Amino acid sequence: MIDAIIVVVVVAMLGVYVSWRAGRLDRLHARLEARRAALDVALVRRSSVALEFASSGLLDPATSLLLATAAHDARSTQNGHGPPGEDGSESGQELAESDLTRALRAVFGQPGFRDSLNGTDGAEELLTELEGAAHQVFLARKFYNDAVAATRAARRPPLVRLLRLAGGAPLPDFFEIEDSLVGAGEAGQGADMPHLTG
Repeated sequence: MIDAIIVVVVVAMLGVYVSWRAGRLDRLHARLEARRAALDVALVRRSSVALEFASSGLLDPATSLLLATAAHDARSTQNGHGPPGEDGSESGQELAESDLTRALRAVFGQPGFRDSLNGTDGAEELLTELEGAAHQVFLARKFYNDAVAATRAARRPPLVRLLRLAGGAPLPDFFEIEDSLVGAGEAGQGADMPHLTG
């Protein structure tokens, strides 16, 4: 009789634990999806502002073309097609987004770039908007990668894998891109990027 009670208690405790674990995994995956959606919105906004800046007439033709091409390629992979990944794969999107960052870094790294825009109508507003969009990508990517790390850690215990508590959800991957407009060895006012309008 006592053995039966112990078995029932152990089974009940195991059921509660499994239920709690499954619920936690479900919440983590929901948070992950929300963070990914926020990252996608931030990436779209950055490429949109970069395209607007490239077509604003504030840049020389070669610089405009460089920036517009990088922003267009990033936008194409955000939509799930186009160069450079051709298949819209995560690695293709990561490459395109990193290329956009490098193009922005090249534009803003030109000697005397900010001085050349002083007093130009609309330049200050566009630079401020672009700075905000780039900073938002930095934050959204950080929050998304934090959610990926938490989800992967929650899926690691053997019992979770044995009972397939994550269901058919794929193991999430980190989103790794260059998102800093500060080149290696350069001084910036922030860890992620310089203040373009400062």
